Amino acid sequence: MTHHDPEFQFCPVCGNRLDSSKLKPNEPRRPVCPSCNFVLYLDPKVVACSILEMDSKIVLLRRGINPQKGKWVMPGGYVDRGEEVKAAAIRETEEECGVKTRINMLLGVYSYSGQVPVVIVYDARYVSGDLISGDETLEAKLFSEKQIPWANLAFRSTVDALKDYYEIKNKGGKSPTDGDKTPKD
Repeated sequence: MTHHDPEFQFCPVCGNRLDSSKLKPNEPRRPVCPSCNFVLYLDPKVVACSILEMDSKIVLLRRGINPQKGKWVMPGGYVDRGEEVKAAAIRETEEECGVKTRINMLLGVYSYSGQVPVVIVYDARYVSGDLISGDETLEAKLFSEKQIPWANLAFRSTVDALKDYYEIKNKGGKSPTDGDKTPKD
């Protein structure tokens, strides 16, 4: 059991012990309360991240917390309940590396079989601020594409998002950061 996959034993409604039940043939077993019939849906956790260029280099952070402490990752973190995903990406980037950003476009959504987090990655534009190491970050650093420490990146989503970013950027010489491509609400 990890912090991403807790084993819930008691009903949050009435406090009785939960059973594991299959509610529909094509769905997984779910925790169900036999007393009040509450179904506890174990939903994914949403993570919002930004790929940010400064001085034609990518901002990467060396994690100061587990999991993957000491490995490099793009700025990002969990979306709070009721928070807009874009707002979470902007907030997390400022908290983790001191930089204010604006969202350009959605780069991709990354989810993997058997994994709880769903990672939503945006291409972001620098607005203001100096690059710093936040309280969960050991180091904040700028990397060119050739300098990225591919063998020391945390999480598959980091690798996949950076590959997608550079595939777009290197296709026809266009950068994902060229122009604001975010649909207006």
